[in-house]
Formats: sequence, C-alpha cells, structure tokens
Amino acid sequence: MVFEQELTDWVIKGFPDLFGKSVQRENVSFQLTRKEFEGDLTLVVFSLTKFSGKAPEETAKLLGKYLVSQSGIVSDYNVIKGFLNLSIDNKLWLSKLQSVMNTPDNRLEKSMKADSDKPVLLEYSSPNTNKPLHLGHIRNNLLGYSVSRILQANGNKVVKVNVVNDRGIHICKSMLAWKKYGNGETPESSGMKGDHLVGKYYVLFDKYYKDEIRALTASGMDEKEAEKQAPLMKEAQQMLLNWEHGDPDTLALWKMMNGWVYKGFDITYKRLGVDFDKIYYESDTYLLGKEIVDQGLKKGVFYSKPDGSVWIDLTSEGLDEKLVRRSDGTSVYMTQDLGTALKRFEEYNFSSHLYVVGNEQDYHFKVLFLILEKLGYSWASTMHHLSYNMVDLPSGKMKSREGTVVDADDLMDQMISEAARITGELGKTSDLSAAESQNLYEQIGMGALKYFILKVDPQKRMLFDPAESIDFNGNTGPFIQYTFARIKSVLRKAGTENQLSDYSRASVSDYSGLNTKEKELIKVILRFPDELNEAAIKYSPAVVANYTYELAKTFNQFYHEYSIADVSQIDTSQFRLNLASETAKLIEKASGLLGISVPERM
Repeated sequence: MVFEQELTDWVIKGFPDLFGKSVQRENVSFQLTRKEFEGDLTLVVFSLTKFSGKAPEETAKLLGKYLVSQSGIVSDYNVIKGFLNLSIDNKLWLSKLQSVMNTPDNRLEKSMKADSDKPVLLEYSSPNTNKPLHLGHIRNNLLGYSVSRILQANGNKVVKVNVVNDRGIHICKSMLAWKKYGNGETPESSGMKGDHLVGKYYVLFDKYYKDEIRALTASGMDEKEAEKQAPLMKEAQQMLLNWEHGDPDTLALWKMMNGWVYKGFDITYKRLGVDFDKIYYESDTYLLGKEIVDQGLKKGVFYSKPDGSVWIDLTSEGLDEKLVRRSDGTSVYMTQDLGTALKRFEEYNFSSHLYVVGNEQDYHFKVLFLILEKLGYSWASTMHHLSYNMVDLPSGKMKSREGTVVDADDLMDQMISEAARITGELGKTSDLSAAESQNLYEQIGMGALKYFILKVDPQKRMLFDPAESIDFNGNTGPFIQYTFARIKSVLRKAGTENQLSDYSRASVSDYSGLNTKEKELIKVILRFPDELNEAAIKYSPAVVANYTYELAKTFNQFYHEYSIADVSQIDTSQFRLNLASETAKLIEKASGLLGISVPERM
C-alpha cells in the first residue's frame, strides 16, 4: 500500500518513546480504511497492545497524535475501537501521482524482485491433434497468456511453451476414420478448418465404434469385452503400432492430418491473441524419461514388480503407488513428464516452472513434483501447477458439438456476433465505416470473452453467459473499454491530448483544490503496483481484471459528478484532464495484461 512503508518506519521509530518498548516490522499491520470511515490507511492496534501495555483506544490515540505531529505524512486521525484511521496529507497524494506520471511505465517501481538471469517457464494450451480447441482451452490459453504478461510486467523473463499431444490412440482414431470414410476429403475440398475436419472424423470413429459395440453385445458378448474386440478399435491399435514402428504410409497420413490441425490451431491462437516461444511435440518427447526410471531404480526410488513394470510407492506421503513404466517397457504420461521437465531445465535453467492445466490433473502434478524431489532434483521445489476449474455455459445458450464440447471458434463467432447486435442497438457505430465497425465488434466481442473468463479466480468454477459478458454497464470488458473510449473522447474535445504530459510534469503536485472523488481516483491509480504484485504472486489475472474494473468505475463516479474540461478555473480543468489521461493510460496497460485491446472510439 502507498505510504505503508513510511508509516511503518514512523511507528517503529516512535514506539519506544511513547511506550518504553520496541516493536518489530512484523508487528505493525496496515490496511486500507473502510469506506464508511474517514481516513486513507488504518493501523490495526490490537497486535500492538502487548507492547504498549495500554488499552487499544489509548494506544491508538497516542500513536495518532505522534504521527500527526512528527511524520509529515498524516494530516488527521480518528480512532474506532482498536483501529487507528489515518488521513494522508493531500499534497503527498499529488506528489505520488506526479511520480507515477513521470515514470514511463506508469509504475513507481518494479513491484517484484525478479531473477534477471533465469526465466520463468510457463506451459499452457497442450491440445490434442484429434479435435479443435474448445471452451476449456480458451480458459487455459487466456489464463496462461495473461499470467505471462503479468510476470513480465513485474520484471521476469518468461518463456511460453506449448506441448502438443500429437500421438497416441486418440490421434489414430481420427486417422483411421478418415482413411476408411473420408474419400480423400481435405480442408480445401470441404471448406472446413483443418482442426474441425479432423475432429469430424474423430466423432465419426466414435459413432461407428459404438455401432460395433452394440452389435457385439447384441450377440451376447460382455460390453467391456466388446469394447476391446470391436474391429475398429483393433485397427486403431494396429495403426498405433505401425506408427511406433515407423511405417511410411502411416507416418505420411499422420503428418498430413496433423498439418491440417496445426494450420487450424494457428488461426484460433491468432484470434485469441496468444502465442508461444517454443512448441514441444509428444512425438518427440514420449520416449524421454526412460533413462530417469533406470536411474531411479538404481537409487531405490522406484521398484520393479514381478511382471517387470516399474512403480514408486508414495503411500507414506498420503498418495498411492504410481506406475512409471509398463511391463512391456513402454512409457506412461508420468515417465514422459519426468523426462520433459529435465529436458526443459537443461535447456533453460529456469527459476521456476508453471504448468497451466485443469484441476482434474491436480493429483498428477502432486505426484510428478514429489517424484522429481525424491530423485534429487533441487529445482523440483520451483515447480508449480496453476490449477484452474471448469467453465460452464447456460444450457441452450451456445452451439456445442454433439452437445458436449463448446468449440472455441464457434464461441468466438458467437461473441463477435453478439457484440455487433448489442452495439448496433445502442447506436455506437453510426459514424463508423463498415471496416471500422467490424474491427470494433471484434475488439468488444473478444474483450468481453477475455474479461469475463479472467475476472474469475482460476480455482473457481465459473458460469459463462455470453449475453451478460457484453453488458456495457456491468463488471464487464465492454464497460472498461467504453470508459477508455469516453476518456479519449474528452481529451480529443479538449484539444490537449498531445500536450498533457509536458504540462503535467510541472502542474499536478501544485494543484490545491483536490476533492474527495479526485482523491479516490488517485488512490486507486496508486494501488496498481500492489495489485500487480499480488496478481504475480497468486498467478491470478483476476486480481488485475477486478482492479481494472474498479479503476473504470471510480473514474465514472468522478466523471458523472464533476466536469473535466468545461470548468472556469484553468488549473482545475488542466488537473482533471491530466487525471483522466493517466486513468486512460493505466486502463490500457492493465487491459493489455489481460490480452484485451481498448478502442479509441465507441
């Protein structure tokens, strides 16, 4: 909090003279003053009474008088039970604002101490090449990309990585269905995106596979046995063996269909506004980890069962026994992840490694990190699973494929269409060209989608309502975007948009007419480093999202109560224009951390 450090120093300095005892920094606790009370920062006095030897109210009064007379920071105080509410001198708020306005990146200082030599490795997306990206991938990608921006804003080097699951039985299912039923269909001949086309054949495999299961069970076969004996499944398993043995025809088909998918993914990623510094492919990494298993056997970390399979016993840690290599010598996902983690550390010597993966994999990552620790890798303690919860939609609100998976491209189309409808009804595009209007719909639709997804803490399950997300008056992306456009309009009309920065360096700290609404807006602006710091520590874009909404809401409260440019006093007008300009800069910066663009006109 702004002024917390300075006030803590003064409390520590004055305590011995006031009470005859010293206090340590960890004993002094401040919080923002609640809005129903007068003040800016509140000192929690209860924890200090064991040092002062006096009642909370008396302790607070003595400290309040001391801070007013000695600190040069506090202009007034009041005591509410065991809480000392402190009012900060207006000139100091203006001085802090001046410092921010004179700092190029709108921050007083870097809010975290980053290791400048070692990067943070951040893995997100992790799609399969047998189907298009879906709603779950949207939350994953937006979360991963935004966290990367937040960490970078805190001074960290970040390497964004993606691991593509491009091999295995699921991939073979799509390949086999296309081979049997595709008649040479391609993205070009069908007019479909490549990932959608391949997903079509994955669904088709499932349809015919279930038909075969029903036929086998009708003939008297047990259902579980029918699932194993169905001809399509046996063919898919044989195709996987052919792939692993390097069969040229199988590999050619695999490369062709995966190529279709990658082109489709690229279109979706670009539209989402996310990217990666490096992409790993499971076909290149699935054999990694076998050597680690051999080393673990020698160290006694793993053990072999009579059938030759290799396991680790984690029951003493409250987990279970975990397979790390099958009896036939083949890898499992855990083996692969062990190898990939080691490979990445050798490549990047990372300071930490974050995995953005849904909470259904919580147990997997607990086991992975624990195994790496037992194997003696010191960097295992720097690994973190950024777990996120499910996204639900109101039934019937969105199109879904086969009623189960909401396609990412369909959802984005729906959002942009909804943005066009609502924006048109509100008459916000009457003076724009068709191209400008379409660009605005894209910005609003994607801004609404991103903000609504990211404003919810990653660990919380959320309900996504497309219509609610495009409300121009609620806690939404369009509300924030409209606030930015409103400020830009004010600045354009004032004709000062390009002159403000030069004037502000000499003017803001000299302003003498600070009112309550202006002060509240300054206080929110100055909180940005703390909010950014918290977002980075928690790996939570929700902190930035909700801060940005509060900033926009606070500005609008000020805007509706006071004129900005059309006032008789030139210093008041100029100050408010500066304040509005600084708000717009911060909205744009904070929105950018969420991957959201803000339009100049709406």
